[in-house]
Amino acid sequence: MNRCVRLSQQARSFTAEKLTQCSVRASCADLALATAFLARHGVRADGSRLFTRSQAKQVNAVMLTCGTYDAAGDFAYRVGLPGKSGVGGGIVAVVPGRCTLCVWSPGLDERGNSVAGVAALDRFTTLTGLSVF
Repeated sequence: MNRCVRLSQQARSFTAEKLTQCSVRASCADLALATAFLARHGVRADGSRLFTRSQAKQVNAVMLTCGTYDAAGDFAYRVGLPGKSGVGGGIVAVVPGRCTLCVWSPGLDERGNSVAGVAALDRFTTLTGLSVF
């Protein structure tokens, strides 16, 4: 019985820690602003440099190839922008040299990405022609 109680306490502790690490209260505007330095090649809004141009390019490349879990290839094909999704349904996408976008919708697909969010970003890049491809 003691062993079960300890496992239950460990599970609760793990779950609480996971929620703390994965749950940041932020709006779409907050996320877009927080990542805008990636669209500006590593430069903050105040003009100071956060990343070198090379580092920003590397982060964008990782986002393009890995940022949407196992759907990265489909996301690159449909949206054509570096992006990072989260289990809460948010997706941040970078239009290098222009802006960052953030969408949110809680309905996730089988790979953990927002169904409506991917569709909205797909529509945006199709209508505007803003894509890295």
